[in-house]
Amino acid sequence: MSKHSAVPFFRRRSTVVAGAVGVAAALGTGLTLSNVFADTPAAKAAPKVVLPTAGATFDYQIGGAYTPAKGVTAVSRDRTSKPAKGLYNVCYVNAFQAQPDALSWWTKNQPDLVLRDKSKRPVIDGDWDEALLDTSTADKRSRLATVVGAWIDGCAKSGFQAVEPDNLDSYERSGGRLTKADNAAFAKLLADRAHAAGLAVGQKNTADMLADRAKIGFDFAVAEECGQYNECGAFAKAYADRVFVIEYTDSGFSRACSGFGPKLGIVQRDVDVSVRGSDDYTFRTC
Repeated sequence: MSKHSAVPFFRRRSTVVAGAVGVAAALGTGLTLSNVFADTPAAKAAPKVVLPTAGATFDYQIGGAYTPAKGVTAVSRDRTSKPAKGLYNVCYVNAFQAQPDALSWWTKNQPDLVLRDKSKRPVIDGDWDEALLDTSTADKRSRLATVVGAWIDGCAKSGFQAVEPDNLDSYERSGGRLTKADNAAFAKLLADRAHAAGLAVGQKNTADMLADRAKIGFDFAVAEECGQYNECGAFAKAYADRVFVIEYTDSGFSRACSGFGPKLGIVQRDVDVSVRGSDDYTFRTC
């Protein structure tokens, strides 16, 4: 379901893209803040992790923040946005792929962390023109976690209660260069980092990893189009209904609502997750 994976850092297709200096500054933060929790005295307890409530009324705002509709109790927003006051806030982080706008930073500062083909060219997710990050070795996963982990720390500092690391399924687009085990190992590093910061961690899509959820440390799920692909039941069972569902089609939304409307946090959004007032803006809950 990667082609509908939601808009990551510096948004896909919507919102004005930041300049190269902004990209470098934002990504570079991952290097300067990497040890913020490593330097914390061992005696200091980690902040309490708060799980989302099953059946919460949910809005997916990663294409741009706006005032939530009446009755909404949980939102997901890009890590560069501010949390919604008084709601349960999930922080969106594109953890396994690089935005087109950010690829130059990665190739300049961490070139070997970009997955390459036999010709040494970046392996690209063609649906979103994003380069895959290389999770194939323990050393590379550790170094990736230094950068992405600092983004997660930033989510906690901003006031989010949870994080959803996107493109967990990048191994499916790697041409065999990455494995499910590679991405699971990297996801565990991110989950540990998030828990240390007091954040719950959401499994983003990738039903094939449901059996690995406890080992990795996932606490809930963010499932795109589980109604469309008949996967909502598997996610609901695995996470005791702590699942946020995003559907992009009328048929998928109808199927999700008819089967799980009272139990899961289900929303229909337009595929570009536009802000309210945009021509394509769609927002419906069950």
